[in-house]
Amino acid sequence: MTAISAMLIVPDATRALAWYASALGARELWNLGGVAGLEIDGAPFFLHEVNPRNPTETSPAQAGATSTRIELFADDPDSFVERAVAAGATAGAAVEDHEVPWGTHRQGGFTDPFGHRWSVGDASPLQRFPR
Repeated sequence: MTAISAMLIVPDATRALAWYASALGARELWNLGGVAGLEIDGAPFFLHEVNPRNPTETSPAQAGATSTRIELFADDPDSFVERAVAAGATAGAAVEDHEVPWGTHRQGGFTDPFGHRWSVGDASPLQRFPR
């Protein structure tokens, strides 16, 4: 089996874990105290607290920029983004319909309180290009 996931660097793993759980419905898989595994509807991702001994890995908030965007597919992207923004995320692109080769894809986004950009869309790309 091959799998890929994201490791999100955050300034405070305990606070981030609580936010992702309450705002995005993430479930904790394991927690080592500064490093934790979570999942949203079966999609795993990881948190790692900033390590001052490793300055090459820092949070977007500390770096002042992010170079990664997390893509999440949800049954209801509108509600998912609204929930995140209500919990303190910064609204990004509004959720809207995009015409793509396989039809209509509904997508929008937000930036979480730790500086990570999220795009949330419906599952249409996954249905068009199944594994």
